[in-house]
Amino acid sequence: MTRVKRGNVSRKRHKKVLKMTKGFRGAASLLFRTANQQNMKALKYSYMSRRKKKRDFRRLWISRVNAAIRFYDLNYSEFMCNLKNSNIILNRKILAQLSICDPEAFLKVVLKAQNN
Repeated sequence: MTRVKRGNVSRKRHKKVLKMTKGFRGAASLLFRTANQQNMKALKYSYMSRRKKKRDFRRLWISRVNAAIRFYDLNYSEFMCNLKNSNIILNRKILAQLSICDPEAFLKVVLKAQNN
């Protein structure tokens, strides 16, 4: 059996992992084994957080729309039902931005939804 020298391969892999863990605390940025574990954990958290960000923003938009719609003596679920029944297709992000940036336009949407 021939001899396999893995010096270059493992050094490159170690350097790649240590480069990714630069800035981590303590041994997590210095020692390969610890750095490798922390790197895998960090990648897992970043994957999960990319999914969670979508949920968090949707919750934020819903609470903003709910707060804005309370001024007009409606609650969120009634308002969304009225929007659907009046065939107004606006997503929660746009509704939240309208309520903050352009209250007059938001009021028009509310009145249009209430009339139908």
